[in-house]
Amino acid sequence: MTHNQFPISNLQRIPHLTTAQMIEVDRAMVEDYRIKLVQMMENAGRNLAHLARMRFLGGDPRGKSVLVLAGSGGNGGGALVCARRLHNFGAKVHVATTKSPTEFGGVPAHQLDILQRIGVEISIGVPSSAEKPALIIDGIIGYSLRGDPRGIAAEMIRRANAAVTPVLSLDVPSGIATDGAVQSPAIRAAATLTLALPKVAFRQAVVLAHTGELYLADISVPSELYAAMGISVGEIFAENDIVRLKSQI
Repeated sequence: MTHNQFPISNLQRIPHLTTAQMIEVDRAMVEDYRIKLVQMMENAGRNLAHLARMRFLGGDPRGKSVLVLAGSGGNGGGALVCARRLHNFGAKVHVATTKSPTEFGGVPAHQLDILQRIGVEISIGVPSSAEKPALIIDGIIGYSLRGDPRGIAAEMIRRANAAVTPVLSLDVPSGIATDGAVQSPAIRAAATLTLALPKVAFRQAVVLAHTGELYLADISVPSELYAAMGISVGEIFAENDIVRLKSQI
């Protein structure tokens, strides 16, 4: 499946969310609608794995090497779900984390524990001996970014950018803040799968230059939640759980 086979929506006509609004969406999902974080994370990771399979792995991941870069937050948790699903699809998955597994907490720790139990290869940082992958999944840093990436996270971004391998980012390319600030370093992705609604950063050309192709995935946010925030959305995902918002520049 190529990018042309995903339904197309007009990026400019879809509401864009600020960081504060995304925080409110996350809060309301859990507290008001009883949709748990693990459910949202599973939806994000499932859609990310599907896009990876169909857009970058020729519709068949079996035997293909995938490097998953995962931070310890929610973005990393979604990438870990993606890693599990790609492993189940038959891909050769290596997960590189920004922290020791003992430093993970909450739902991301739960997702990492599952991968450990099923025997997926996991390392802290990307080992120099790692096999050259067919695809890199970027789940290093999400919309909670404050300032320039540092330490292992920064090194992962630099190595991903230096590779000839395409990078698929989850929600926002790591190093990009939702207010549009491009930190250093920042991922230059071949494609980005953002979640729920686009972020306000995507209204800026400098940010879109980092996203590559831009897709939007359903994580099952109720339309009633958006309406309570004064946001009119419509049935974006009536045809597919993933829609295409922008082709490569």
